[in-house]
Amino acid sequence: MRGSVLCEFIFWRVILMKTDSLIRSEGMKILVEHLGKVEAERFIALIMREPFDYTKWQENLWPDKTVKEVSKAAMKHRKHSSV
Repeated sequence: MRGSVLCEFIFWRVILMKTDSLIRSEGMKILVEHLGKVEAERFIALIMREPFDYTKWQENLWPDKTVKEVSKAAMKHRKHSSV
């Protein structure tokens, strides 16, 4: 039984997860739409050039929210966005 649950979890994770290529493509599309081509390229260059500590950055992202509140908002967003 335990093995079948694990297999089902892996199956759904693979089905529901976007590929790296798709995420990269969607990310570039969003950057270009919101920043324009030149500033999108500058943003990518900045990210690649300067060290970026995601953990420190996200610690201050929602200082007034609990983990539960952020999780609930993420689940609501996921439910309303297309996969």
